[in-house]
Amino acid sequence: MKARLYQFATSPFCAKVRKLLEYKGVEYDLVEVDYLERKELLAASGQIMVPALTLDSGETIADSDRIAMRLEELYPTPTLFPPGARGIHIALARYIDSAVEEAIFRVAVIDEAGHFARQGADREAMWRLVRDRRYGNGFVERMRAELDANFESMLAILAPFEEQLGAGVGAFLMSRIGLADFCLYGQLHLLSLTGEQKLPAAMPHLRKFYDRMDRISASLDAAL
Repeated sequence: MKARLYQFATSPFCAKVRKLLEYKGVEYDLVEVDYLERKELLAASGQIMVPALTLDSGETIADSDRIAMRLEELYPTPTLFPPGARGIHIALARYIDSAVEEAIFRVAVIDEAGHFARQGADREAMWRLVRDRRYGNGFVERMRAELDANFESMLAILAPFEEQLGAGVGAFLMSRIGLADFCLYGQLHLLSLTGEQKLPAAMPHLRKFYDRMDRISASLDAAL
């Protein structure tokens, strides 16, 4: 059987894992988890968080970092860690999946709320409840009111990546593709929930990077 990836379409960590699977050439079926009904996910992984990946062997791994490392063990070619760059990729990945994620999330949460509103009032209400419990009541409305300031903060945290990609060292964050690139792609995916990539034109290198990563499959595009 094929591998199965349990996901929420809005999750940047699920976007990262989807692209990792495509890069590694692993065939998989995508299971969109209902925000309210998670029995299948619970049965497969023993928990209710995504992403969770069930391999064709029957093994199930939860958490995007653990999935990435397990895929690297099972499918070492093409690698996520170019020679001499493992440590810096792991360090960058941790930063991207924490500080960068937080900055982009505060901008993208309005589009994410719209996504769950389209799923139905009950799913939107549960999604909002989870956010309010973590960030305080009225979180989405606060983010809407603070959108301009949050957008500027996001641009500031993304500016070093724009500079690096424009420095001519290669098509990716370093000379060769690695784990950090997949993490950055996943977080930037949050800015395309409406089908429109909302990175500003003033960040052309990041826009090209996202498009480049979006095209990656098991056979790397010659243009990369």
